[in-house]
Amino acid sequence: MSKLVIVGTVAFDAIETPFGKTDKILGGAATFIGLAASQFDADGAIVSVVGGDFPQEYIDLLISRDLDVSGLEIVEWGKTFFWSGKYHNDMNSRDTLVTELNVLESFSPRVPEAYVDSEVVMLGNLHPAVQLSVIEQMKDPKLIVLDTMNFWMDNTLEELMDVVSKAHVITINDEEARQLTHEYSLVVAAKKIMEMGPKYVVIKKGEHGALLFHENDIFFAPALPLEEVFDPTGAGDTFAGGFTGYLAKTGDYSFEGMKNAIIYGSALASFCVEKFGTERLLNLTSKEVHQRLKQFQNLTQFDIELT
Repeated sequence: MSKLVIVGTVAFDAIETPFGKTDKILGGAATFIGLAASQFDADGAIVSVVGGDFPQEYIDLLISRDLDVSGLEIVEWGKTFFWSGKYHNDMNSRDTLVTELNVLESFSPRVPEAYVDSEVVMLGNLHPAVQLSVIEQMKDPKLIVLDTMNFWMDNTLEELMDVVSKAHVITINDEEARQLTHEYSLVVAAKKIMEMGPKYVVIKKGEHGALLFHENDIFFAPALPLEEVFDPTGAGDTFAGGFTGYLAKTGDYSFEGMKNAIIYGSALASFCVEKFGTERLLNLTSKEVHQRLKQFQNLTQFDIELT
Protein backbone atom coordinates (compact mmCIF):
# COMPACT_ATOMS: atom_id res chain seq x y z
CA MET A 1 0.00 0.00 0.00
CA SER A 2 1.46 3.35 -1.08
CA LYS A 3 0.69 6.68 0.56
CA LEU A 4 -1.58 9.02 -1.41
CA VAL A 5 -1.70 12.82 -1.33
CA ILE A 6 -5.03 14.33 -2.47
CA VAL A 7 -5.10 18.01 -3.38
CA GLY A 8 -8.35 19.78 -4.20
CA THR A 9 -11.35 21.61 -2.84
CA VAL A 10 -13.29 20.71 0.27
CA ALA A 11 -16.43 22.72 -0.19
CA PHE A 12 -20.13 23.39 0.06
CA ASP A 13 -22.34 22.59 -2.94
CA ALA A 14 -25.96 23.52 -3.61
CA ILE A 15 -27.40 21.46 -6.45
CA GLU A 16 -30.58 21.46 -8.48
CA THR A 17 -31.50 18.67 -10.90
CA PRO A 18 -34.78 17.53 -12.47
CA PHE A 19 -35.05 15.17 -9.45
CA GLY A 20 -34.85 17.80 -6.73
CA LYS A 21 -32.58 20.34 -5.07
CA THR A 22 -30.38 20.69 -2.00
CA ASP A 23 -29.29 23.42 0.35
CA LYS A 24 -25.56 23.59 1.13
CA ILE A 25 -24.15 20.07 1.36
CA LEU A 26 -20.66 18.59 1.58
CA GLY A 27 -18.81 18.70 -1.74
CA GLY A 28 -15.50 19.55 -3.35
CA ALA A 29 -13.06 17.61 -5.53
CA ALA A 30 -10.82 16.45 -2.67
CA THR A 31 -13.86 15.21 -0.74
CA PHE A 32 -15.10 12.99 -3.57
CA ILE A 33 -11.57 11.82 -4.43
CA GLY A 34 -10.85 10.99 -0.78
CA LEU A 35 -14.10 9.13 -0.18
CA ALA A 36 -13.61 7.06 -3.34
CA ALA A 37 -9.96 6.30 -2.52
CA SER A 38 -10.97 5.22 0.98
CA GLN A 39 -12.77 2.24 -0.59
CA PHE A 40 -9.29 0.77 -1.08
CA ASP A 41 -8.19 1.53 2.50
CA ALA A 42 -5.75 4.00 0.95
CA ASP A 43 -3.37 5.79 3.33
CA GLY A 44 -4.54 9.15 2.02
CA ALA A 45 -4.04 12.74 3.15
CA ILE A 46 -6.27 15.59 2.04
CA VAL A 47 -4.56 18.91 1.35
CA SER A 48 -7.12 21.71 1.17
CA VAL A 49 -8.59 24.71 2.97
CA VAL A 50 -11.95 25.49 4.61
CA GLY A 51 -13.39 28.39 6.58
CA GLY A 52 -14.57 28.64 10.15
CA ASP A 53 -18.09 27.91 8.88
CA PHE A 54 -17.14 24.32 7.95
CA PRO A 55 -18.84 21.88 10.35
CA GLN A 56 -16.68 19.70 12.57
CA GLU A 57 -19.00 16.79 11.73
CA TYR A 58 -17.79 16.89 8.11
CA ILE A 59 -14.16 16.81 9.24
CA ASP A 60 -14.99 13.91 11.57
CA LEU A 61 -16.62 12.14 8.64
CA LEU A 62 -13.40 12.36 6.60
CA ILE A 63 -11.38 11.14 9.58
CA SER A 64 -13.81 8.21 10.01
CA ARG A 65 -12.80 7.12 6.49
CA ASP A 66 -9.17 6.98 7.63
CA LEU A 67 -8.28 10.12 5.69
CA ASP A 68 -5.53 12.24 7.22
CA VAL A 69 -6.75 15.85 7.57
CA SER A 70 -3.59 17.41 9.03
CA GLY A 71 -3.17 19.14 5.64
CA LEU A 72 -6.69 20.61 5.82
CA GLU A 73 -6.17 24.24 6.78
CA ILE A 74 -8.99 25.92 8.73
CA VAL A 75 -9.19 29.70 8.32
CA GLU A 76 -11.37 30.58 11.30
CA TRP A 77 -12.31 34.06 10.07
CA GLY A 78 -12.98 32.91 6.48
CA LYS A 79 -15.77 31.24 4.54
CA THR A 80 -15.56 27.88 2.77
CA PHE A 81 -15.55 27.63 -1.03
CA PHE A 82 -19.13 27.45 -2.32
CA TRP A 83 -20.50 26.33 -5.68
CA SER A 84 -24.09 26.16 -6.83
CA GLY A 85 -25.33 24.69 -10.09
CA LYS A 86 -28.46 23.65 -11.95
CA TYR A 87 -28.50 20.65 -14.28
CA HIS A 88 -30.56 20.54 -17.47
CA ASN A 89 -32.91 17.67 -18.29
CA ASP A 90 -30.23 15.73 -20.19
CA MET A 91 -28.09 15.75 -16.98
CA ASN A 92 -24.98 16.33 -19.13
CA SER A 93 -25.12 20.11 -19.26
CA ARG A 94 -25.45 22.49 -16.34
CA ASP A 95 -25.46 26.16 -15.45
CA THR A 96 -23.21 27.47 -12.71
CA LEU A 97 -25.34 29.78 -10.57
CA VAL A 98 -22.84 30.80 -7.89
CA THR A 99 -19.08 30.43 -7.40
CA GLU A 100 -17.61 31.90 -4.23
CA LEU A 101 -13.88 31.22 -3.92
CA ASN A 102 -13.68 32.61 -0.38
CA VAL A 103 -10.67 31.05 1.48
CA LEU A 104 -9.61 29.25 -1.69
CA GLU A 105 -8.58 32.58 -3.21
CA SER A 106 -5.45 32.81 -1.06
CA PHE A 107 -4.87 29.08 -0.52
CA SER A 108 -1.23 28.07 -0.07
CA PRO A 109 -1.12 24.26 0.25
CA ARG A 110 0.98 22.54 2.90
CA VAL A 111 1.64 18.82 2.47
CA PRO A 112 1.91 17.12 5.90
CA GLU A 113 5.50 16.11 6.68
CA ALA A 114 4.45 12.44 7.00
CA TYR A 115 3.19 12.47 3.39
CA VAL A 116 5.90 14.33 1.44
CA ASP A 117 7.39 10.94 0.52
CA SER A 118 4.07 9.61 -0.87
CA GLU A 119 4.34 7.54 -4.03
CA VAL A 120 1.04 8.78 -5.51
CA VAL A 121 -0.13 12.40 -5.84
CA MET A 122 -3.64 13.23 -7.05
CA LEU A 123 -3.84 16.87 -8.15
CA GLY A 124 -7.53 17.71 -8.18
CA ASN A 125 -8.89 20.52 -10.32
CA LEU A 126 -7.34 23.71 -8.90
CA HIS A 127 -5.23 26.68 -10.01
CA PRO A 128 -2.06 25.30 -11.66
CA ALA A 129 0.10 27.40 -9.31
CA VAL A 130 -1.39 25.52 -6.34
CA GLN A 131 -0.84 22.18 -8.07
CA LEU A 132 2.77 23.13 -8.85
CA SER A 133 3.38 24.14 -5.25
CA VAL A 134 2.36 20.64 -4.12
CA ILE A 135 4.64 18.94 -6.66
CA GLU A 136 7.55 21.03 -5.40
CA GLN A 137 6.91 19.86 -1.81
CA MET A 138 7.00 16.16 -2.72
CA LYS A 139 10.04 13.88 -2.55
CA ASP A 140 10.22 12.03 -5.86
CA PRO A 141 6.66 10.65 -6.22
CA LYS A 142 6.30 7.70 -8.59
CA LEU A 143 2.92 8.77 -9.93
CA ILE A 144 1.54 12.30 -10.33
CA VAL A 145 -2.04 12.33 -11.63
CA LEU A 146 -3.35 15.69 -12.88
CA ASP A 147 -6.95 16.74 -13.30
CA THR A 148 -7.65 20.11 -14.90
CA MET A 149 -10.27 21.91 -16.97
CA ASN A 150 -10.84 24.42 -19.77
CA PHE A 151 -11.01 27.38 -17.35
CA TRP A 152 -7.28 27.01 -16.60
CA MET A 153 -6.54 26.54 -20.31
CA ASP A 154 -8.31 29.85 -20.99
CA ASN A 155 -6.74 31.84 -18.16
CA THR A 156 -3.45 30.28 -16.96
CA LEU A 157 -2.19 28.25 -19.91
CA GLU A 158 1.53 28.87 -19.33
CA GLU A 159 1.37 27.76 -15.69
CA LEU A 160 -0.83 24.80 -16.63
CA MET A 161 1.65 23.60 -19.25
CA ASP A 162 4.37 23.63 -16.58
CA VAL A 163 2.26 21.30 -14.42
CA VAL A 164 1.34 19.10 -17.42
CA SER A 165 5.04 18.60 -18.18
CA LYS A 166 5.59 17.20 -14.67
CA ALA A 167 2.55 14.89 -14.56
CA HIS A 168 2.69 11.17 -15.31
CA VAL A 169 -1.06 10.91 -15.95
CA ILE A 170 -3.55 13.57 -17.04
CA THR A 171 -7.33 13.16 -16.86
CA ILE A 172 -9.46 15.55 -18.91
CA ASN A 173 -12.66 15.33 -20.90
CA ASP A 174 -12.88 15.13 -24.68
CA GLU A 175 -13.70 18.83 -25.14
CA GLU A 176 -10.71 19.85 -23.02
CA ALA A 177 -8.37 17.46 -24.87
CA ARG A 178 -9.38 19.10 -28.13
CA GLN A 179 -8.93 22.60 -26.71
CA LEU A 180 -5.50 21.82 -25.27
CA THR A 181 -4.17 20.39 -28.54
CA HIS A 182 -6.30 22.05 -31.25
CA GLU A 183 -6.91 18.55 -32.63
CA TYR A 184 -10.35 17.07 -33.21
CA SER A 185 -9.24 13.42 -33.32
CA LEU A 186 -8.86 12.20 -29.74
CA VAL A 187 -6.17 9.74 -30.85
CA VAL A 188 -4.09 12.57 -32.31
CA ALA A 189 -4.88 14.79 -29.33
CA ALA A 190 -3.69 12.11 -26.90
CA LYS A 191 -0.42 11.71 -28.80
CA LYS A 192 0.15 15.46 -28.65
CA ILE A 193 -0.53 15.52 -24.91
CA MET A 194 1.93 12.67 -24.33
CA GLU A 195 4.54 14.79 -26.12
CA MET A 196 3.87 17.49 -23.49
CA GLY A 197 5.04 15.17 -20.68
CA PRO A 198 2.43 12.68 -19.39
CA LYS A 199 3.04 9.00 -20.11
CA TYR A 200 -0.66 8.22 -19.80
CA VAL A 201 -3.66 10.21 -21.00
CA VAL A 202 -7.18 9.52 -19.71
CA ILE A 203 -9.92 11.18 -21.76
CA LYS A 204 -13.30 11.11 -20.02
CA LYS A 205 -16.44 11.01 -22.16
CA GLY A 206 -19.08 11.15 -19.41
CA GLU A 207 -21.90 8.69 -20.00
CA HIS A 208 -19.91 7.30 -22.94
CA GLY A 209 -17.02 6.01 -20.84
CA ALA A 210 -13.30 6.78 -20.82
CA LEU A 211 -10.26 6.25 -23.06
CA LEU A 212 -6.76 5.43 -21.84
CA PHE A 213 -3.74 6.14 -24.04
CA HIS A 214 -0.12 5.06 -23.53
CA GLU A 215 2.44 5.15 -26.34
CA ASN A 216 0.65 3.26 -29.15
CA ASP A 217 -1.77 1.41 -26.88
CA ILE A 218 -5.42 2.40 -26.39
CA PHE A 219 -7.97 1.03 -23.92
CA PHE A 220 -11.66 1.91 -23.78
CA ALA A 221 -13.84 1.50 -20.70
CA PRO A 222 -17.59 1.99 -21.09
CA ALA A 223 -19.73 3.76 -18.56
CA LEU A 224 -22.30 1.49 -16.96
CA PRO A 225 -25.76 2.19 -18.42
CA LEU A 226 -27.94 3.37 -15.52
CA GLU A 227 -31.70 3.61 -15.29
CA GLU A 228 -31.47 6.93 -13.45
CA VAL A 229 -28.79 9.56 -13.02
CA PHE A 230 -29.78 11.56 -9.96
CA ASP A 231 -26.85 13.99 -9.60
CA PRO A 232 -23.66 13.96 -11.74
CA THR A 233 -21.79 16.33 -9.40
CA GLY A 234 -18.54 14.78 -8.26
CA ALA A 235 -18.63 11.83 -10.69
CA GLY A 236 -15.37 12.84 -12.37
CA ASP A 237 -13.65 13.32 -9.02
CA THR A 238 -15.02 10.00 -7.77
CA PHE A 239 -13.57 8.40 -10.90
CA ALA A 240 -10.18 10.01 -10.10
CA GLY A 241 -10.39 8.80 -6.49
CA GLY A 242 -11.16 5.24 -7.53
CA PHE A 243 -8.41 5.38 -10.15
CA THR A 244 -5.69 6.64 -7.79
CA GLY A 245 -6.94 4.67 -4.78
CA TYR A 246 -6.60 1.44 -6.75
CA LEU A 247 -3.11 2.37 -7.99
CA ALA A 248 -1.95 3.37 -4.50
CA LYS A 249 -3.18 0.03 -3.17
CA THR A 250 -1.56 -2.12 -5.85
CA GLY A 251 1.55 -0.08 -6.70
CA ASP A 252 1.10 -1.30 -10.29
CA TYR A 253 1.64 1.72 -12.55
CA SER A 254 1.84 -0.28 -15.79
CA PHE A 255 -0.62 -0.01 -18.67
CA GLU A 256 -2.40 -3.14 -17.38
CA GLY A 257 -2.60 -1.61 -13.90
CA MET A 258 -4.04 1.60 -15.37
CA LYS A 259 -6.68 -0.39 -17.25
CA ASN A 260 -7.88 -2.00 -14.03
CA ALA A 261 -7.79 1.37 -12.25
CA ILE A 262 -10.05 2.89 -14.89
CA ILE A 263 -12.63 0.13 -14.41
CA TYR A 264 -12.57 0.62 -10.62
CA GLY A 265 -12.88 4.40 -11.06
CA SER A 266 -15.77 3.99 -13.49
CA ALA A 267 -17.56 1.60 -11.14
CA LEU A 268 -17.35 4.01 -8.20
CA ALA A 269 -18.43 6.95 -10.36
CA SER A 270 -21.53 4.98 -11.36
CA PHE A 271 -22.53 4.85 -7.69
CA CYS A 272 -21.85 8.55 -7.09
CA VAL A 273 -24.52 9.72 -9.53
CA GLU A 274 -27.28 7.69 -7.85
CA LYS A 275 -27.83 10.19 -5.00
CA PHE A 276 -27.19 13.85 -4.23
CA GLY A 277 -23.62 14.82 -3.35
CA THR A 278 -21.60 12.32 -1.33
CA GLU A 279 -24.61 10.42 0.06
CA ARG A 280 -24.19 7.29 -2.05
CA LEU A 281 -20.43 7.03 -1.45
CA LEU A 282 -20.95 7.28 2.29
CA ASN A 283 -23.29 4.29 2.34
CA LEU A 284 -21.41 2.13 -0.14
CA THR A 285 -20.43 -1.43 0.82
CA SER A 286 -17.58 -3.52 -0.58
CA LYS A 287 -20.14 -6.15 -1.62
CA GLU A 288 -21.95 -3.59 -3.79
CA VAL A 289 -18.66 -2.52 -5.37
CA HIS A 290 -17.80 -6.16 -6.14
CA GLN A 291 -21.22 -6.73 -7.72
CA ARG A 292 -20.86 -3.65 -9.91
CA LEU A 293 -17.40 -4.71 -11.04
CA LYS A 294 -18.99 -7.99 -12.14
CA GLN A 295 -21.53 -5.96 -14.12
CA PHE A 296 -18.69 -4.15 -15.88
CA GLN A 297 -17.05 -7.48 -16.60
CA ASN A 298 -20.25 -8.90 -18.08
CA LEU A 299 -20.78 -5.71 -20.08
CA THR A 300 -17.41 -5.93 -21.82
CA GLN A 301 -16.67 -9.68 -22.15
CA PHE A 302 -17.70 -11.61 -25.20
CA ASP A 303 -16.66 -14.63 -27.27
CA ILE A 304 -16.10 -14.14 -30.94
CA GLU A 305 -15.37 -16.59 -33.72
CA LEU A 306 -12.84 -15.23 -36.15
CA THR A 307 -13.49 -16.33 -39.72
